[in-house]
Amino acid sequence: MALIAARNLTIGFAGQPLLEQVNLDIRRGEILALLGPNGSGKTSLLRTLIGALPPSSGCISRQSGLVTGYVPQRLHIDETLPMTVNRFLQLPNRHPREKLQQALDQAGAPALGARQLSTLSGGQFQRVLLARAILEKPDLLLLDEASQGLDYAGIRQFYRQLEQIQQALDCAIVIVSHDLNLVMQSATRVACLSGTIVCQGSPDTVAGMAEYQSLFGLDSPSGHPATAGVYPIHPNCREA
Repeated sequence: MALIAARNLTIGFAGQPLLEQVNLDIRRGEILALLGPNGSGKTSLLRTLIGALPPSSGCISRQSGLVTGYVPQRLHIDETLPMTVNRFLQLPNRHPREKLQQALDQAGAPALGARQLSTLSGGQFQRVLLARAILEKPDLLLLDEASQGLDYAGIRQFYRQLEQIQQALDCAIVIVSHDLNLVMQSATRVACLSGTIVCQGSPDTVAGMAEYQSLFGLDSPSGHPATAGVYPIHPNCREA
C-alpha cells in the first residue's frame, strides 16, 4: 500500500498551473528522486505531498497515522540567539539525550550536540536539520535540496547516510536535488518534472529515456518511450 497516492494533481499559483496531471505513488522502502530544471515545481510538489500547499485540483490520499520528516531547502536562524544544537533539537518537543545523540549519529553529525548553532557551517547545519527530521522515526522523509553547503565528498557521504537511514527506519525517502549523478546512484526511482511528470522509473531506465536526456541537455541515445505510469484510482483519494 502506498504511503501517499497522488492522482491527477494540478499545482499552481494565481490561476497559473505549474504542474498538471501529476500521478505519483510513494511506497515504503524506496528512495524517490524528483528531478527537473529550476522552476519546474519540485519544491511545490514536495509541499503539496505533505499537505503544506493545497493542489488546485486532483486528490491525495495519505496512509492513516503517517509520520513525516521534512528537511527544507533553507531555514533562517537568528545568529544572535544563543542556542545549542541539542536545545534546537528539543524544539518543540523534548526528547531524551540518548535519542538526540542517535539522530545526530545517523545524520553524520555525532559531535555537534553541544555546539552553538551560530558556529555551524552550512553543511553542518543541514545535517542538524536532517537529525531533527528523523527524531520521530518518520514513515516518510522528504528533503528539499538538503545537500546544499556540502562539497562533493560531503554530498556523496550525505547520500550514503540517507541510504543507511532508509534501511534503519524502513521508511520512504523523497529527495529534491540538482546533484544528478550522485542522486541517480542512490535513488531506487526517479521522476522528472517539466510541466508534468515527463518520465519516471528506475535510474537506469530513466537515464536512457530521450525525455531525460533532453530535459538536462545531455546527449540523447536511441531512447526509450517515456512513461508516466498507469495509476488506478486510490479508494481513499479525495478531490482537492
